[in-house]
Amino acid sequence: MKQNEIMKMLYDVQHPGKGDRNIVELGMVEKVDIEDNKVTVTLAFPKHRDPLAEYLIGSTKAAVIRHAPEGTQVEVKAIVKEEAQKKQVGLNLGTEELEHVKHIIGVASGKGGVGKSTVAVNLAIALARAGYKVGLADADVYGPSVPKMTGTEHDMPEAFQEGDKEVIIPLEKYGVKWMSIGYFASPEQALIWRGPMACNALKQMILQVRWGELDFLLIDMPPGTGDIHISLVHDIPLSGAVIVTTPQAVALADVEKGVNMFRNESIRKPIFGLVENMAWFTPEELPDNRYYIFGKDGGTEMAAKYGIPLLGQVPIVQSIREGGDSGEPAALSDRPDGVAFMGIASKLVEEVSKK
Repeated sequence: MKQNEIMKMLYDVQHPGKGDRNIVELGMVEKVDIEDNKVTVTLAFPKHRDPLAEYLIGSTKAAVIRHAPEGTQVEVKAIVKEEAQKKQVGLNLGTEELEHVKHIIGVASGKGGVGKSTVAVNLAIALARAGYKVGLADADVYGPSVPKMTGTEHDMPEAFQEGDKEVIIPLEKYGVKWMSIGYFASPEQALIWRGPMACNALKQMILQVRWGELDFLLIDMPPGTGDIHISLVHDIPLSGAVIVTTPQAVALADVEKGVNMFRNESIRKPIFGLVENMAWFTPEELPDNRYYIFGKDGGTEMAAKYGIPLLGQVPIVQSIREGGDSGEPAALSDRPDGVAFMGIASKLVEEVSKK
């Protein structure tokens, strides 16, 4: 068994005194240890011991025994921890740190694998190269890639206590302020959060960060249209969104979901434009050749269908992949891929100024 399997089992343990929310959502699961055929779950209770503690301990043990392989030994420990209350759903975070940010733009995609994070990172750098003050929050809490792509995976942001809240100082490199959940988790660590836990992590990555004065704060959103996206658009003063796709039909079908989400009556956030990534393949030794291996102009047609500006098309160039792996993004260069991102940044600024 793995830790994420145990955590799934614990979603069955509801706290009767907390609106029947489960102990995972409430942040009560301090840790899960697995050794051979023994599972030890440690529950954290606030300073004033929960009157339902014994019930929750018994329910936790029963939930694991019910789903674990036969013969598994289960132990549930309880600790009293004053800070446990701070882990609960519904963090009391305000938007004070965003007061000096002019435009907050979500970079979204209907599905994974379209290069959304690559576009977000390179767009941030292109905007910085154009003279704007830029930050990027890596809100893809399940697969944070910004640390690797910017060569900052071994760095740790500083934090300090200010009154009753903790403030995080973003890292700065290439003229951009960076923040990611990846800075607080080792690269091999699996993030097994669900729903409210992931939403809370997202809010902390944005609302507890001392961004200072910014022209643009880009938010690299998780792929899809789930709970995290709804939480983001309702709790963060988002100016609008940029949608990333590839020319493939399967990717374009998911673009519709993203467009419909931002245009939903309860959300109604403008879409500043669409970026068609992997638009064609250009060999580095033959810069004038184009091979449309994923189809031609699919993103262009989708943008026209929904009345969305096409911000630009990014070719597949080996240097984009190499730059992302080495921590030196393509937008730093003056190669065709770098020029493409500079053009997208210019077009985005133009579209934002119209709103």
